[in-house]
Amino acid sequence: MKLNQNIDGQDNDYGSFVIGLSLAISSSIFIGSSFIIKKVALKRMNALGNIRASAGGYGYLKQWLWWLGLLTMGAGEAANLIAYGFAPAALVTPLGALSVLVAAVLSSKLLNEKLYFLGKLGCFLCLLGSVIFVMHSPKHDEVTSFAELSDKITNYTFVYYVITIILMSVIIKMVFVPRFGNTNVTVYLLICSAIGSLTVVCCKGVALAIKETINTNVNNISSYIFWLLLGSSIACIMIQMVYLNKAIDIFSTNVVTPVYYVMFTVLVIMSSGILFREWEHMSIEDILGCFVGFLILMIAVFLLNIVKETQYNSNNIVVH
Repeated sequence: MKLNQNIDGQDNDYGSFVIGLSLAISSSIFIGSSFIIKKVALKRMNALGNIRASAGGYGYLKQWLWWLGLLTMGAGEAANLIAYGFAPAALVTPLGALSVLVAAVLSSKLLNEKLYFLGKLGCFLCLLGSVIFVMHSPKHDEVTSFAELSDKITNYTFVYYVITIILMSVIIKMVFVPRFGNTNVTVYLLICSAIGSLTVVCCKGVALAIKETINTNVNNISSYIFWLLLGSSIACIMIQMVYLNKAIDIFSTNVVTPVYYVMFTVLVIMSSGILFREWEHMSIEDILGCFVGFLILMIAVFLLNIVKETQYNSNNIVVH
């Protein structure tokens, strides 16, 4: 009987893993596309002489294409939210590198941002790093119930992390944004990434609560913690949207996308490790495999950044 239960449990874990993986990949495709759609909308708005988003303008709200980009991102975020209910956050978040691949390819087609040989190499490394990471990532969640998650949220270490993130974001907003916001891409993206690490935790909690409510007799929807997490998720996503709009209005998508990915992923892995402790029961080989996979992904996304910022002889390195 125990053997059968173990086999059933492994099958359930594998099934959840496959569903979460598929949703994470779909999410990256939608989100990567949304970057480009929004960029096209912002360029149209600027061509009409409206106040730029980076200067506080909201003319992009009149652009139907921007709303299409928002809906596309919403679809991606929804897929991402559901994915957190089936797979560990430490697996779902790094697969966002695939959005870099999608954005790079679409920007070369729709925004005339040339994708050189090293950029194509970076796209290949995105795929390679993602495969390695998936092979060695945690395959099941350490937190399996909403009640268990509710207890972990009040852990003092995680509470300190949340307070630190909020204080850091306020300081960046008050001190660094007025001075360096228009010249340094990391300023806006650091706020997006910091708040985003909290978004992932909240979305993971919401997804887990909904999944458990559907599959069991436990009604998590009536819990005040569920509504607190849902409200926090919405607020964090809105903050991310505002500062991400500012970043992609000022800087190239081939710069914003990779830098945002690396900063966001690192902070999410930190918050996930503090709250969910997904790495505690992994083997040394899998931990090293995840590290190597993520290192390849970092190299890949920064290759795209370097290629965009450095002037090359197109006759020598453009692959026709």
